[in-house]
Amino acid sequence: MFPIRDHNPSGRTPYVTWALIAANILIFLLMLPLFEDERALMLFFYDWALIPAKGDWTGYLTSQFLHGGFWHLAGNMLFLWVFGDNMEDEMGHLPFLGFYLSSGVAAGLAQTLPDPASTIPMVGASGAIAGVMGGYLLMFPRARVDVLVILVVLIRIFPVPAWVVLGFWFVAQVATGAATPTDGGGVAYWAHTGGFVAGLAMTLPLWLRRGGTAFWSRTHGVPPHPEARYPGGRSSIPVVRRRPRR
Repeated sequence: MFPIRDHNPSGRTPYVTWALIAANILIFLLMLPLFEDERALMLFFYDWALIPAKGDWTGYLTSQFLHGGFWHLAGNMLFLWVFGDNMEDEMGHLPFLGFYLSSGVAAGLAQTLPDPASTIPMVGASGAIAGVMGGYLLMFPRARVDVLVILVVLIRIFPVPAWVVLGFWFVAQVATGAATPTDGGGVAYWAHTGGFVAGLAMTLPLWLRRGGTAFWSRTHGVPPHPEARYPGGRSSIPVVRRRPRR
């Protein structure tokens, strides 16, 4: 289940969101030659990734702009594209940048604390983006988000409330993280969980300044911008069926 767009895009140009996406893509392109030399890639990650056992605090920031492959990058940038603009609009450009980076640092700490002696490099923007998602859940729980659902024999796009998409995602991270050994490689589930909780907590003062539940009443729990009109109608549901084997 992949979110591909929301129905109330930002009313202002999300310069910071765009800049973060551009920076991540540019750094990944510069890293491409390293993927042909595993030793060179590991040395690069040793210098710039987050490795808890090193005790190097710069990794909590630099690791947020590194990715381990194309799909790792693409998935993260898609989530940032969908949820970042409205959060930047509510917070302002520079405060949003600070919020984003702080969420990433909190995500790194959440991954480090269970195993501070780990030598496994951690890379990716997903912890910081999880913070954006946590803040979005608090500010706009009823925003309509179009999700791409793949159901074996067909592919469909459904409009789903943000609280369903983000709540499902968060529960999945907690459940999978609890079932995954901390000394194993792969996905940093506790970083996702920590970033999400930190983002929600750091958004709480903004939500309270907006009026708390009164803000939800005024906005109906959606971003305060006109609903976008996408090609094909409000909730186009294309279906792609597999051809039978011959």
